[in-house]
Amino acid sequence: MGWATEPMTDRDSTFLRCLTDRVLVFDGAMGTSLHALDLPLSDYRGLENCSEILIETRPDVIEGIHRSFLDVGCDAVETNTFGANRVVLAEYGLADQTYRLNRRAAEIARRACAAAATPDRPRFVVGSVGPGTKLASLRQISYDELHASYLEQMRGLLDGGVDALLIETCQDILQSKAAVQAARDAFAACDRRVPLMVQVTMETTGTMLMGTDIAAAVVALRRSPRWT
Repeated sequence: MGWATEPMTDRDSTFLRCLTDRVLVFDGAMGTSLHALDLPLSDYRGLENCSEILIETRPDVIEGIHRSFLDVGCDAVETNTFGANRVVLAEYGLADQTYRLNRRAAEIARRACAAAATPDRPRFVVGSVGPGTKLASLRQISYDELHASYLEQMRGLLDGGVDALLIETCQDILQSKAAVQAARDAFAACDRRVPLMVQVTMETTGTMLMGTDIAAAVVALRRSPRWT
């Protein structure tokens, strides 16, 4: 499911035009790619499992992973920002670096894509926005706190030059709606609009973790304008 608003820049609209012509192949998982490298804990500054800190400490590694996927023919790479919203980064004492880490991650991916792109084969940077670690439906966090956390993340991604945003693996429809609203507000704040995609995770029960079925999720998300 994807969402787009108008107007967009030429580069932003290229992503949608390419989607109408052919299937766009995305990269593989950043997390497992990083774990496979078995980097020392010092690269993580002692913050175990905080892959986002590698944006600062090992940008060469992050760019290398992007390039490895582009080299085998991927059309789009996702930024190393799955857990880079303020709420998650606060668990590592990095909340004040939210905007900077997201902008830097987008710039790293942008550089890799620029090196691989050709006039007839553009490559795209997709800003990864993960579900976080707290659910609004369980009152672990408020809707407004989630919205503010995502807004800061998305402003960094947009200013860093992403071609699209991907709200990933949503477990809670309130989290999804907060992220979509944050994206719309980030578009307005940055005066730049890009395609927006939303994923929801369905459990073996046939619903999202908090009980929303796919039909209800589609209805809830379609309330945002300009779905394509």
